[in-house]
Amino acid sequence: MLGRLRRCARDWAQTRPEWGLAGNAAFIAAPRARTRAVDLQDRAFLHDYDWRQDAGGKVLEQIMTAPMVVAHWINLQYFTSTTDNLRFGSGNKLLHNVVGGHIAVFEGNGGDLRIGLAGQSLHDGQQWMHRPIRLHVVIEAPRAMIDQVIAAHAVVRDLVRNGWLHLLRLDGLPARLELRTVGGWQPLSTG
Repeated sequence: MLGRLRRCARDWAQTRPEWGLAGNAAFIAAPRARTRAVDLQDRAFLHDYDWRQDAGGKVLEQIMTAPMVVAHWINLQYFTSTTDNLRFGSGNKLLHNVVGGHIAVFEGNGGDLRIGLAGQSLHDGQQWMHRPIRLHVVIEAPRAMIDQVIAAHAVVRDLVRNGWLHLLRLDGLPARLELRTVGGWQPLSTG
């Protein structure tokens, strides 16, 4: 059974393996207890992270520069492929011809290179499987730790400064959220 599952996962003829990522909307780096009782509807990437066990913030730096960035890439690919599939998607997966290994695809035997997601990855024939929304990143850590990573890494700084994702800081019990803007941290109203 496991062998069959692996074969299907690698089989380009399978039309909808990407639905596991469709609907992604959030990336959460916080103690698992924060989300355990919350129905996230399979829309969040979760990292069990406790800043109290991260002296110096090295783990947070790794989280924000690797898995957070990858989650953004995934989110942006679904976002753009859904909002403008003709320009940023790749058409019908059944007609794809791979170019240059894994650089892009042609739909059919020619035309423009297509780089986004196929229609079957986004639509079931009746409705969109992904609702385009910019990734919401929620991190439970002190402002200074998060700001240190933003200051040290241009890729993270650009994502936040240019609004490619929404960076939120989770704090306290009951939980409070703050949004990181160009001007600093802004509390979000809960009412």
